[in-house]
Amino acid sequence: MYGVTPQAYDRTITVFSPDGRLFQVEYAKEAVKRGATAIGITSHEGVALIAYKSTHSGLIVSDSLRKIFEIDTHISATASGLIADARKLIEMARNNAQRHRMTYNEPASPESIARGVCDIMQLYTQYGGIRPFGVSLLIAGIGPDGPELFEAEPSGAMTGYYADSVGNAKKEVDEYLEAKYSPEMGLMESIGAAVDALKKFSETKILPGNMEITYAYNTDKKFRMMGEKELAKILKSAKA
Repeated sequence: MYGVTPQAYDRTITVFSPDGRLFQVEYAKEAVKRGATAIGITSHEGVALIAYKSTHSGLIVSDSLRKIFEIDTHISATASGLIADARKLIEMARNNAQRHRMTYNEPASPESIARGVCDIMQLYTQYGGIRPFGVSLLIAGIGPDGPELFEAEPSGAMTGYYADSVGNAKKEVDEYLEAKYSPEMGLMESIGAAVDALKKFSETKILPGNMEITYAYNTDKKFRMMGEKELAKILKSAKA
């Protein structure tokens, strides 16, 4: 292509390289890989999110770092990558969820919220002067037919999963979950399998203070955050 240097494909979001790649989207995915690991897992009883909070200094107040965000009482999300980008997407998702409640007098489905987030992320891959969101989200909730879990990627792609992870140990954690996961597992049993994977492939020691877990049962459709004592109990029983 005359007049276009290889660096041009690297610097602009709107131009495909000759082999069909958008480098800025790929760089955004690399930012996700540098983030701390987060896991989502479903069960016939409900759904849960498990997130590791990377604290690089002993001076950090652990409670000031949030990796799990409530979108609605029945929908939560976790993220890996640039958490500042995640907060912006979460704010948009919360607005969509509340707008749906006010308009239709019913809760939005997790799928519709995930799709709205992915539409925004995809939009940020099409125009010059902006950059893709450097974050992947796991959006979990209780839908009309039971638990739902979706991954939203920087490209705007949306995929549904029974169990999934994002972050720096995604390949290893996903392989572990493929071997251990069963739809017949109870919710607490599935959380235990996710914590096992997190401990097994974490580069640093997992403690109650640097981990968050939220879960919701099909029966009441409300997410609850685990307290420190519950987290300590889960970690103590973990196999890894």
